Amino acid sequence: MTIRQAMVLAAGLGTRMRPITDTIPKPLVKIDGKPMIDYALDSLVAAGVERAVVNVHHHADQMLQHLGNYRGLDIVISDEQDALMNSGGGLAKGLMLLDRDDVFVMNADLFWIGELPGRPTNLQRLAGFFDAERMDMALLCVKIEDTTGHNGKNDFSLAADGRLTRYRDDPANPVVYAGAIAMNPSLFDDAPKDAFNLNIYFDKAIARGRLFGMVLEGHWLTVGTPEAIGEAEETIRRLRAFA
Repeated sequence: MTIRQAMVLAAGLGTRMRPITDTIPKPLVKIDGKPMIDYALDSLVAAGVERAVVNVHHHADQMLQHLGNYRGLDIVISDEQDALMNSGGGLAKGLMLLDRDDVFVMNADLFWIGELPGRPTNLQRLAGFFDAERMDMALLCVKIEDTTGHNGKNDFSLAADGRLTRYRDDPANPVVYAGAIAMNPSLFDDAPKDAFNLNIYFDKAIARGRLFGMVLEGHWLTVGTPEAIGEAEETIRRLRAFA
């Protein structure tokens, strides 16, 4: 199955990236010469996505200019300049600009490298894994040893059947949420109209036994501070040398 639409969460303030984000939105900070958001957008294009909603708030003028010049996707703007909606509220608002087919949800500042040529991409695998009959959401996850820039904390435990529960310092297959979701927009039909955190829906899905996960292939990077830029770029160079 191919998912052809997406929502990219890109409206955050990037406070931990200051002073860089005093003058530029975090999704446009370049890592190895490429704006962070372009790693996410390029992944969507490679997976067959045709239309993507991107929410904007911080330095929205720069985001609008950059997204207007991006080729390969029909990009629709969800404007949050008046009020930030947090991750869940921003997603709920953006989904109203898409149709009722299945959708990817991506974070603009989390990305991965090292997918193998000739194999389905991580997002293509996630689309094939997602089953709306059994799942509210399918999350792309990563083993902590395959991360750079992460805080060292696991998010979930991944069962043998793919079901996720909150990680509680137990030894059972811990994973980190990698910032990509496959889901159907109908899940958010009951969403609040104001700002809320996406974790609310993760916990609802866990309570129903309907939050599932799949482990990505490759290496995952998060760049949360100015000091982390160099670490991320060194990781990219090192892995490229072994490719």
